Amino acid sequence: MLGFSPTQAVVDEALSFTETYGVRSFKIKVGRRPVSLDVELVAALREALGPDALLYLDANRGWNATEAAQVLTATAELDLRFFEEPNDAAEVLTRRQLVTKSPIPIVADESAPNLGDAAREIQTGGANALSIKTARTGFTESQKILSYAEALGLDVLMGNQIDTQLGSIATVTFGAAFEHSSRYPGEMSNFLDMADDLIASPLEIKDGHIHAPTVPGVGNAVDEDKLTHYRIDR
Repeated sequence: MLGFSPTQAVVDEALSFTETYGVRSFKIKVGRRPVSLDVELVAALREALGPDALLYLDANRGWNATEAAQVLTATAELDLRFFEEPNDAAEVLTRRQLVTKSPIPIVADESAPNLGDAAREIQTGGANALSIKTARTGFTESQKILSYAEALGLDVLMGNQIDTQLGSIATVTFGAAFEHSSRYPGEMSNFLDMADDLIASPLEIKDGHIHAPTVPGVGNAVDEDKLTHYRIDR
């Protein structure tokens, strides 16, 4: 996950992710004004990372539909894969016009926090791809959303709620369990920014991958000493 820093700093961070962890897929946080700031960023990242890196945008509803359409036009030659929440889904008419005209899938995230909202956004044309977050909907609801998306032939991304390693391994476990949720790389980098974690066996990213557990559950446990250290109900 990249963005909201000067262009060269973001490019350097992306190259560091690639060199250190083998990561070749990046969600770029955008939504700044003027839109040329983020167009410049995306172009610089494509040039630095080359044609094989998977790049997609997440505006977190930061633009209106007109601005988002300008970005789609300006980045048409940069081979972007998805555009998540380009504008507020509450802007019903313009959001649906944007989805209809977009050359790449528009992903519902904040606008689809559960199965009912996901179905509404898809069926009414507010999006044509979905982000699933196990920290948000748990395994049961997430599987319902995934089955719905698979039945309609919609792309799915496994998302992140600024999860700890405990949350991230849950995403890995769920995403790897189904072919339809493992087609694209998941969002896993937020835990790298945390100073510590409660997980007993820290996760490792090697060659762009976190290995899925092969034991019951999510394959990890809480470090009881750290839990005692950090708990606030004493």
